[in-house]
Amino acid sequence: MGSLTGHSCGYLYFWYLVLIHPRKLYLLSGNYASDMKPKNYKLMIPGPVELTSEVLNEMARPLIGHRTPEFDEILEYCQDTLKEIFSTKNDVLLITGSGTAAMDAAIASTIKEGDEYICITGGKFGERMPEIVRAYGGIAKEVDVRWGSAVNPDDVEDAVSDSNAKAITLTHNETSTGVLHDAKAIGKIAKKNDLLFIVDAITSVGGDYVETDRWGIDICITGSQKCLAAPPGMAFAAVSEKAWDTISDNRSKRGYYLDLQRYRTALKKGTTPFTPSVTLIYGLKKALEAIRAEGIENRIKRHRLLAQATRGAAKEINLELFADEDSASNTVTAIKIPDGLTDDDVRGKMKREHGILMAGGQAQLKGKIFRIGHMGNVDYTDLMAVMSSLELTLYTSGHNIILGKGLAKIQETFL
Repeated sequence: MGSLTGHSCGYLYFWYLVLIHPRKLYLLSGNYASDMKPKNYKLMIPGPVELTSEVLNEMARPLIGHRTPEFDEILEYCQDTLKEIFSTKNDVLLITGSGTAAMDAAIASTIKEGDEYICITGGKFGERMPEIVRAYGGIAKEVDVRWGSAVNPDDVEDAVSDSNAKAITLTHNETSTGVLHDAKAIGKIAKKNDLLFIVDAITSVGGDYVETDRWGIDICITGSQKCLAAPPGMAFAAVSEKAWDTISDNRSKRGYYLDLQRYRTALKKGTTPFTPSVTLIYGLKKALEAIRAEGIENRIKRHRLLAQATRGAAKEINLELFADEDSASNTVTAIKIPDGLTDDDVRGKMKREHGILMAGGQAQLKGKIFRIGHMGNVDYTDLMAVMSSLELTLYTSGHNIILGKGLAKIQETFL
């Protein structure tokens, strides 16, 4: 039998792949690469937020050693700027991890088994603190808050008076419901009763007022990918002297990587206790430079104006806000899905037809609300683009609106 030609061999190999290794054929075809390429959606979610080209380019720089004078200078700049943004004179610790890592660290470093913490809930993220407390053998006494409303300080007073609590925990800006709680009022209760005050300010630091020292916050936590408009993967904790006293006296600390004392010891040497994400910190420094250039007051004003415009525009196109307006978040707006429409009619259609990603509801709110994030680098033009697409989406889905009313309200707000 004569030898097979190259053409014949190729033919046989093709059918071999089809019949025996179809997955390999798919990989070789080139479709795999195109299918895996992420689509560029406009992110209008409460984090991660879109990054500027300057931040993205900065992260492409060559790596340097994390135990070098050059990197120490970057860390020092980040520390000093974060103190300004947190409105604190206290140490601000940098942890490579999500915002939840800093929440975990705050509890792990302060808790002893059997300690009681007053945990204010009222949303999916407010439920996280009591879960962490229980994970470390503590007692979480929850102050339940109706989703969509802010906590009543009197309810916190009642809970404290009937407890042996060590601390109060609060999610300042509850993004699952679009609610901003009164951290200042809760701080007064903590101070009056000599309790630690631990605040998850992950979606408010850098976008709204967070007066860490003036409000008596002992451990204030935030994440990089929210209002700071830095890449995901970093968490920060501003820690008061009162909290350090508790941490230093705690001989039963449960953490290792998340032991805040290790971070403080390293910070005194101008470094971190473990290898940080050098590339992310490059991006962080560039993002913090942009915040300084804008000015924190101007930044907060922009966020509040965006929130006002979003809420006003939503009402103009016959949408109902989920959160009580007197306690509505200034970094994310939660809106009820109109009767007769589904989550796919709104969020799904916005993503498919307009390339805009909005957040959905969580837990009992799944399929009932959608959320527009307006934090970080979002500006007037972003909001106009989203509202234009949302109006068209709702109109073509059968919702009763007059096109252009939402857009006009945004313009009016910014005049």
